[in-house]
Amino acid sequence: MHRKTLQRLFPQARFDEPLSRYTAWKIGGPADALLEPSSTGELLESIHLAREHSIPITVLGGGTNVLIRDGGIRGLVIRLARNFRGVEVDGTGLVAEAGALYPALANATAARGLTGMEFATGIPGTAGGAVYMNAGAYGSETKDILVWADVYRDGELMRMQNADLDLGYRYSLLHAHPDWIVVRAAYRLQPGDPERSKRMIREFRARRMAGSPNRPSCGSTFKRPPGDFPGRVIEAAGLKGTRIGQIEVSPVHANYFVNHGGGSSEDALKLIELVREKVYERLGIELELEVRILGEP
Repeated sequence: MHRKTLQRLFPQARFDEPLSRYTAWKIGGPADALLEPSSTGELLESIHLAREHSIPITVLGGGTNVLIRDGGIRGLVIRLARNFRGVEVDGTGLVAEAGALYPALANATAARGLTGMEFATGIPGTAGGAVYMNAGAYGSETKDILVWADVYRDGELMRMQNADLDLGYRYSLLHAHPDWIVVRAAYRLQPGDPERSKRMIREFRARRMAGSPNRPSCGSTFKRPPGDFPGRVIEAAGLKGTRIGQIEVSPVHANYFVNHGGGSSEDALKLIELVREKVYERLGIELELEVRILGEP
């Protein structure tokens, strides 16, 4: 993508911006242009402008559950997690912009005496990413409380109801339509006891901290195989501590692949493939990726 074209169309963007700064794994080459819109109007205008000029668009939320390759991402990267975080609570209803962080939503609703979103404290991503992945934790998932999502698709903003999104385990209809973009989401919660909700959040957070490595990672690398857990399977295959370059299967939790500093996407992909091969070879179990791979080699 010609830099002068991007500079002319998106003067407020940052150019050749290293995306390792914006991902939980601390891996990722440069974006041709990185834009952080602060309003729905600015977001939609940027999308229209990019598509009018055939510029590819990649949306980045909180930077979890993604591996951006070392060659970076061509075209326009729109990051929502910095400015696009508006939240409105009305009775038992909650509407959040796509960049709102899920743990912050858990805290905000608990403080207002609403229950149902406590599990979100264990999901270090955004509302948009949570709809895309049907994110869940501790026996609950997004589809349990989601009412609708406003999705930019086919050149316009459309309100899609929960049933329209085909939400399943770490899946939504958006996977089949990568050009669709979640703009905001609405949730229906229940009246509850604020102290009970806050206690649940503290317990969930403590469980997550105890079972998570204290190094950069993408979060869960693989989805759950039927009737099992990826961390248990990888450990049973004897792969805890396996390392390629600066990327290691965490000794703390085997479904977390940690970056010891300066790790590359090439090493991460090699380790992912090695783990998949060895687990299948030793246990006959096929592991499916949960992490999304973006960008160019």
